Parts: sequence; structure tokens; C-alpha cells
Amino acid sequence: MDQSEQLDLDRFDRAILRVLAGDGRISVTDLAKAIGLSKSPTQARLRRLERDGVITGYRALFDPIRLGLDHVSFVEVRLHDTREAALAEFNAAVSKVPEIEQVHLIAGSFDYLLKIRTQSMADYRRVLAEHISGLPHLANTSTYVAMQAVKENALSDVI
Repeated sequence: MDQSEQLDLDRFDRAILRVLAGDGRISVTDLAKAIGLSKSPTQARLRRLERDGVITGYRALFDPIRLGLDHVSFVEVRLHDTREAALAEFNAAVSKVPEIEQVHLIAGSFDYLLKIRTQSMADYRRVLAEHISGLPHLANTSTYVAMQAVKENALSDVI
């Protein structure tokens, strides 16, 4: 199946995704109860969702504040070259910086939006100086510091 192909998901498939988004460690038996199907069809649907690439994996979520990573900055990035080769080079380089949590190519007045998570402003300044400033094809950046996360991890709300 083509990765970009959108699947036609029914209400049980969407229910599985909603439940898993809230608890990825739920047993198949409890998942079946939660969506109103028996265990065998629930397990078959779960395997199909995994096989078709709708479910791409399972992972643990961490509390960044308890890990001392409560400084979040969003960085607008403008490149001086936006041809495909330059974008590919930038994408490869930015993917190697561990403090960069998210990277989005943007249609607008700048080219990329980065979400960077660090321990402090001083730590952010180090990342900016040592990593971001040296990214290929970088023309300039603008940084915005987040004061509070109001809503995160809410994909289950739209499924």
C-alpha cells in the first residue's frame, strides 16, 4: 500500500486509534471491551492498522518538566536557497540535532518552524550557536520562547 494513500477507516478503527492514543499499553481484551467488539475481530483490526501503516509504532511518553527540559523555543528559519537539493541538505542536517523536537516545512513568510526543547535559556543559546547557526543554507532565524503549553498530544481528539 502506498504510504500517502488515505485509508477508509470505520467507527471501530477510529475507536481503536482513540483508545490507543490514550493508552498504548492497553491489552487487546480491554481494547475490545472499550470499543464494543470481541477480542478476535479487534486483534485482526489492530494487525491490519499496523500492517497498513496507520499505526506506525508504540512508545513511552515522558514528562519533559520532570526531566528538566522545560524550556521550549520555536524558531522561524529562513533559507537563502529553497531548491530541492538545498531543502534535502537542510532536512538531513536539522534531523541530527537532538534538541530539535519537531521540524516543519512552512508555506509562508519563512521556510521552516523548529520546536526546540532545552533545560534553560543558556542551554538554548548554546544549541543556537553551536548547531542551528551552522545549518546549511541558513539565511536567518527568529526565536519565540513558549511561556506555557496549553495543549499538546491531542491527535486522539480528531480521530
